[in-house]
Amino acid sequence: MVKSPLAPATFPELPDIAGITLATAPAAIKYSGRDDLLLVVFSEQTTASGVFTQSLTASAPVMVCRDNLKTPVARALLVNSGNANAFTGKTGDKHCARSQQLVAGLVGCDPKDVFLASTGVIGELLPMEKFEEAVPGLNRNLGSANWRKAANAIMTTDTFSKGASVTTNIGGRDVIINGIAKGSGMIAPDMATMLAFCFTDAKLPSKLLQQLLEEANHTSFNAITVDSDTSTSDTCMLFATGKAENNECVCIDEPALQDFRAALNGLMLNLAIQVVRDGEGASKLIQVNVTGAQSDKSARIIANAIANSPLVKTAIAGEDANWGRVVMAVGKSGQCADRDSLQIKMGGVLITQNGEVVKDYDEQLVAQHLKQQEIIVDVDVGVGSGEFTVWTCDLTHGYISINADYRS
Repeated sequence: MVKSPLAPATFPELPDIAGITLATAPAAIKYSGRDDLLLVVFSEQTTASGVFTQSLTASAPVMVCRDNLKTPVARALLVNSGNANAFTGKTGDKHCARSQQLVAGLVGCDPKDVFLASTGVIGELLPMEKFEEAVPGLNRNLGSANWRKAANAIMTTDTFSKGASVTTNIGGRDVIINGIAKGSGMIAPDMATMLAFCFTDAKLPSKLLQQLLEEANHTSFNAITVDSDTSTSDTCMLFATGKAENNECVCIDEPALQDFRAALNGLMLNLAIQVVRDGEGASKLIQVNVTGAQSDKSARIIANAIANSPLVKTAIAGEDANWGRVVMAVGKSGQCADRDSLQIKMGGVLITQNGEVVKDYDEQLVAQHLKQQEIIVDVDVGVGSGEFTVWTCDLTHGYISINADYRS
């Protein structure tokens, strides 16, 4: 598969994290000649948090993770690509239970401490005989895989592996945060993205970890869209091993936690934007900034209406400065906007003001901006102080080609 033109030049360096070992293996679930299973094993006392799809047809692994978080201690995470184990009925539930048993027997833990994630085709049963054969090998290979191999193993239609790392501190004690993600299509997250996993050696209680994840998720994975479709498998999790031995925080607003909080927010936004950069068939990254809305929630709805509009996305793909499509998207959002105060900019060029096109508007300046790979659309709807930013990509024929052949 041809790598996205928006892909980063290289995969970043992700250091080891104390209390975590990795292994990958090929199980030929859908793909041949590549690893498609990832096992992450955690030291004892590792805490876990997660946000998951709000889809009413959520996958069996999502249901397992939700249930596991009632006692949020993690000893292992097993991820497979190529099969979502979604809409597979009671058999899918049984396959999850068997997967947990396989890993728990190897790690020496309660099956409830084994988290699962699956991504791929919906409605097909997991080939459990392949799991039975491959999982024991994962345990033997623990420690042999690096973070890039881990990121590669969870890909489906992705054209590049996605990772990020940051070193920060809690109360002066250095801590590391690593993250990997996968996603390319079926991206309009509702609580998470397709699959994203973040790991830290910080010592953080599960309740606080959950608050931190939810806050960071709101302005990262919940602020991206590729095609307006919410996956049945959306999973975003954050694990903390506690090996950094920082002084433990209990409140999200503690001053000692602020550097970590900002670092986590930045790392998750980095991963989320990488997902958009790998949008199926994408040739342009689009940032939609909405201001002047009644509330931040209203601004988010308007920004998504613009970012999800096929007409806006195809105009940008064709490098057509058709700003009227942005006006249309604002109007269809159902949110309050003042027609005679609506202000639109593209690439910083003012296009509309006071309800009409500006008199000295030079379309060539916008046309030049649209030839770039990174596009900025600013919209002020003139009714309040609410604001929100959403990232998306353009819509090209490549998206149709990829999804028309997905099950082939």
